[in-house]
Amino acid sequence: MRASRASSSCPAVRRSAAVLVAFLALLTGLLSGAPAALAGDAESGSAARVAAAGTFRNPLNTGPDPFMTHWNGMYYLTATQGDSIRMWRSPSLSTLLTSDPVTVWTDSDPSRNRNIWAPEFYRFGDRWYLYYTADDGVDDHHRLYVLESDRDDPAGPYHFKAKLAPPNHANDFAIDAGILQHNGRLYLAYSGINQYQHNGLNIAPMSNPYTVSGNAVAIDGAGGCPEVREGPEFLYRNGRTWMTYSACDTGKPDYQIQMMSLPSGSDPLVPGNWTQHPGPVFSRADDRGVHGPGHHAFFRSPDGTEDWIVYHAKTTSDYTYSNRTTRAQKFTWKADGSPDFGRPLALGATQNVPSGDPGSGNYWINDDGRSSGDGTVTYTGTWNSGTGCAAQCFWSDDHWTDRAGNTATYTFTGTRIALLSVRDTGNGIAALSIDGGPEQRLDYYGSPRTGETLQYLSPKLPNGRHTLRIRVTGEHGDRSGASFISVDRAEVYTN
Repeated sequence: MRASRASSSCPAVRRSAAVLVAFLALLTGLLSGAPAALAGDAESGSAARVAAAGTFRNPLNTGPDPFMTHWNGMYYLTATQGDSIRMWRSPSLSTLLTSDPVTVWTDSDPSRNRNIWAPEFYRFGDRWYLYYTADDGVDDHHRLYVLESDRDDPAGPYHFKAKLAPPNHANDFAIDAGILQHNGRLYLAYSGINQYQHNGLNIAPMSNPYTVSGNAVAIDGAGGCPEVREGPEFLYRNGRTWMTYSACDTGKPDYQIQMMSLPSGSDPLVPGNWTQHPGPVFSRADDRGVHGPGHHAFFRSPDGTEDWIVYHAKTTSDYTYSNRTTRAQKFTWKADGSPDFGRPLALGATQNVPSGDPGSGNYWINDDGRSSGDGTVTYTGTWNSGTGCAAQCFWSDDHWTDRAGNTATYTFTGTRIALLSVRDTGNGIAALSIDGGPEQRLDYYGSPRTGETLQYLSPKLPNGRHTLRIRVTGEHGDRSGASFISVDRAEVYTN
């Protein structure tokens, strides 16, 4: 059961189970890919900096419904923004969170300029085609559209190309376009109305990247729940085409990825040619604080030797559509030729960057002062600390206080710093300052409670030694029941 910040802030309560929780948290961390050090041990010196240069930690972005590819030395990422289509690009996976977005599309047409969801982009010939969902403000009016780039660049500029509507569903709800490339032909796969679900799997033929050339057929995908089959994506390997898709309501913690397969020579428009894989292939991992993993895509490492999945998930088991963040991890292949996605890693798990990724030297600073690079954190005043936040926190611990005037100061060497910690209904307002400069007020309130939530991303700083001070104001907004401030993980960027 989730405890509120107010009820979990009593030091006596949190200390009473500290030994057991610490052991379980350590075991969970080691099993989940969290930083592999024992409590009290910290990476240090040049060895830590070398290790940090080739690692990263999620999230890659604060948005849901990610799609990503690597092209011409850069990663390109999109995620649902609602009012437009934005794209982030970076030479390293480790710096996507700090990259500035490029707005690649807005629309003045009132029939399709609201609730813009799930953009995906593919290269055909020397142009890019960007597929997305939009409506006029009414959810049931969601339809599928495609843009075409003016030049050979994923970031555009783009111009509107076409509405995508199979004749038998010309005026029906449709979302989450994915492009199936099979036996030299293109197919539009999407989620929409059919005899199985309101959000069910459909596949229609295409004569080119922007023209649907025939009726859609319905695919009866399993899902462990009745309500949703959405976000179809495709892998091609070992003589088969693999269709993965998300099932259940994305607001629920049981949102998951299911899978079907098709022999390479078979017609994808014949539903019986698809074989269902039993059970989910990627699903919640409560022991790692991962809930509702899904709406995913696939990309290759820069050198083409590794396969990666990018997806969204939450750190809360509450039924909510907020706080879905973009994450990535490598996957492998089983002996029978099927993909092996493993289990979702904990949000802050340290991973190696994809093969061929230049890295950037990012490193973390934990709230207890441990760091994988040249950084630390110190406190003034009395702070509570403990492991009560378990899998919701980096290293399964955090510091927190509501005492006005108390401070936490990160000292680091780099060009930028991000703060990730607990948001909760009992959190209040902090005042942040860089290198002793003007303070910026920041509200740590959040509902429902979530862990390792991005609270703050500093502006770009000159490369060198810096401080970031967090001052507890003792104030809170009208929605909050208290004024606690949480200190957990800092992510430092070095270029």
